[in-house]
Amino acid sequence: MSATSVLYDTPGARAKRRNILYTIVFLVVFALAAWWVLVQMADKNQLASEKWSPFVTDSEVWTTYLLPGLGETLKAAALAIVIALPFGALLGIGRLSDHSWVRVPVGAVVEFFRSIPVLLMMVFASQAYAQFTNVSSDMRPLYAVVTGLVLYNASVIAEIVRAGILTLPNGQTDAAKAIGMRKGQTMAYVLLPQAVTAMLPALVSQLVVIVKDTALGGAILGLSELLSQNRTITANYGANTIATLVVIALIYIVLNFILTTFASWLEQRLRRGKKSTGAVLGVDGPQQVGAPAGPGGGGGT
Repeated sequence: MSATSVLYDTPGARAKRRNILYTIVFLVVFALAAWWVLVQMADKNQLASEKWSPFVTDSEVWTTYLLPGLGETLKAAALAIVIALPFGALLGIGRLSDHSWVRVPVGAVVEFFRSIPVLLMMVFASQAYAQFTNVSSDMRPLYAVVTGLVLYNASVIAEIVRAGILTLPNGQTDAAKAIGMRKGQTMAYVLLPQAVTAMLPALVSQLVVIVKDTALGGAILGLSELLSQNRTITANYGANTIATLVVIALIYIVLNFILTTFASWLEQRLRRGKKSTGAVLGVDGPQQVGAPAGPGGGGGT
C-alpha cells in the first residue's frame, strides 16, 4: 500500500516514470527555447562583448547609474513598507471590529483602494501633490510613488491580516474571554501573535510586490529608480539594452531573494520560539511559567 498525504497520494512506479518523462521533455523544450533566444540575440549583435563588458570593466556604470538607482528603489520601497505594514494591520483589525460604524467605513476604504491600479494612484498622487502642496518637482515622484504603494498595499495587507486572524480557531477568543481579557488584549496577546506566522508568507509576497512596483514610478513619473537607469546606460554605452535589462533583472532577483530568505529565517525562528516558549497568557499580558506570582514570589497555594 502506498503512503498518502493530505494533498496527494505518493506516486507509484508508473507515475514516477511519467514524472521523469515530463521533466526530460520540459528540459529539452526549455533548452531549445534558450538556444533559439541566444541565436536571435547573436544575429542582432546583442552578445557582442562590448555590450556586456562595461558592467565588468567600467565601475562608473555601477557608481553613477546602477547603485544610485538601487538606492532610490530601496528608499521608496522601505518608506512604503514602513508605512503600509502598520497602516494595513490597523485596517485589517478595523474590519474585524464589532462596531459597524468602524467596520463598514474601514471595509469601504479597503475595497476602494484595493480595486484601483497602483499606477493610477501614483499618477493621481503626483497631480495632487502638484496642485495642492508645495512639494518640489524633484521630490514629487518619490512622494507620489510612496503614496500609491502605501494606499494599495495597505489595503491588500489589511485583507491578509483579516484572513490570518479569521483562520484561528474560535476557541482562542473564547479562552481569552473566559479569563477576563478585553478584546484589545485578546487581539494583542492572543490572536495577532499566533496569526503572524500564518500570515508571513503572504506578507513577504506583498513586500516583494512593493519592491518591484517601484519601477512603475520610474517608467511614468520619472523617479530615478533602478529600472529607469536602463535609458541612461543605453544612451551612454552603445545601445546595450538587452545586457542592461539582464543585469537589472539579476539585481532584482538577488534583492528579492535576500528578502524572502530573511523572511524564511524569521518564520522558522518564530515557529521554534512558539515550540520552546514557556509563556502563558494572563489578564495583564504574557507571563513566564515559573515566574514569581507576586512581590513575595509565592506562586503556589
